[in-house]
Amino acid sequence: MGSSTVTTARSRDTLRTTGVLTWLTVYLVLLFGIPSRLVFHPLGSAGAPSTLFGLASALVWFLAQLWRSASVAGPRRPIRIALTYFLVAVGISYVAAMTRPIDGDEISPADVALLVVVSWSGALLTAHDGLTKLRDVEVLVRRFAFIGGLMALVGLAQYVTKQPLVDRIAIPGLTAVSDVSAAFRNGLVRISGTATSPIEFGALLSILLPLALHGALHPAGRGFLRRWFPVGTISLALALSMSRSAYIGLAVCMLVLLWGWPPALRWRVGGSFLAVAVVLAAGVPRLFSSVRGMFSGVKDDPSITSRTDSYAVAWQFFIDAPWFGRGLGTFLPKYRIFDNNYLGLLVSCGIVGTVAFVAIPITAIVVLVRRRRRWADPQSRDLALSLVAGILAGAVSLAFFDGFGFPMTMGTLFLALGIAGALIRLHPSDRDPAPPPPAVDVEPAPGPQQASVPPAADDARRSHPVQASGGPA
Repeated sequence: MGSSTVTTARSRDTLRTTGVLTWLTVYLVLLFGIPSRLVFHPLGSAGAPSTLFGLASALVWFLAQLWRSASVAGPRRPIRIALTYFLVAVGISYVAAMTRPIDGDEISPADVALLVVVSWSGALLTAHDGLTKLRDVEVLVRRFAFIGGLMALVGLAQYVTKQPLVDRIAIPGLTAVSDVSAAFRNGLVRISGTATSPIEFGALLSILLPLALHGALHPAGRGFLRRWFPVGTISLALALSMSRSAYIGLAVCMLVLLWGWPPALRWRVGGSFLAVAVVLAAGVPRLFSSVRGMFSGVKDDPSITSRTDSYAVAWQFFIDAPWFGRGLGTFLPKYRIFDNNYLGLLVSCGIVGTVAFVAIPITAIVVLVRRRRRWADPQSRDLALSLVAGILAGAVSLAFFDGFGFPMTMGTLFLALGIAGALIRLHPSDRDPAPPPPAVDVEPAPGPQQASVPPAADDARRSHPVQASGGPA
């Protein structure tokens, strides 16, 4: 009976692990493989396949919580707690929007905004609570980077052909809600892969690059090409993206990595990236001059002027509802395009919602940095550093465009946060004090009745197994 029970438990755990990995892999394929402009027409903006799959993930996660025994206490999950505060703030802002006088064209965008936030949260929670082994976290990270590398390859093909290419993708049942055309800056094509815009493309690649580097530096039995393919395509696509926010995100993630890497690795990888930059500057001189002009001529850049002029407009809307905002999704482009996600959040979700959202990446970064100091495993330490770099790069990039209007970037960021939560939850703290050994009676019990373990205590002990990592099952 005991052996049969253990075998059944292991089979269920294996099925759950395989199912979660497959589920999240499908989500990645839908997120990166299908252009954002293709949706199920009857559902409008909420009909993107990745959005619907994220909603299904949220539903499955919720049902799993109902199925889980309430008597089994788990470890604290700070990222999930921070997400909860944000979802509550979004819900309150939605209720506030629906109970005030509101223009008719604001209702549908508010509904869509609520649904997409739940969808992104579904991806985060599925990764956060669904992965059961550190090996599975590593596998998901490698798949994340590889699929992102394929999308970057599409962007490189756009650069070579000077064609959008994604306009030729047609999927039965999906309808294009917008046209697509190649964008240019200073005579150079701005690539976007399957993303909506070059800005979104660059932002999500800056999140993926540290994960790709982690996978390349830890072989796990893979050949050279499989390991370094994502690094090559993602880094080259970032360099050719012609996006100011992409370069800032790249700088942020590389600074974090160079800070945390051992000196030998720091010089080796940093030197390689510098050599590639020199080759690109020599081979595509117009690229180097264009990038330099983006940062040296910011005073005369109309996109910068538009962003700074938005502060006065944002203040006028903010003072009307400073705490919970006017409702996520209700601030339409007809009022203003901020090109700053945090400014848009202040108007839409107020101080409470903005602080709650910012707390999610900050919580992940702080906890990862603290836990990383306790871990002795070099691979886990490097993964924690890569997640810190990617999450920080994504959070910084949101200051340069309205990220909530670009589902691919937010889906990438939320999934990275979910992976961070899974790593924190599953990894044992090497420096945590070991639990004290059970007390042993030195004197024999006076009688057989007292020496035996009470059945109730034995059942309780079986219902709270302890994993090899030292945490609750």
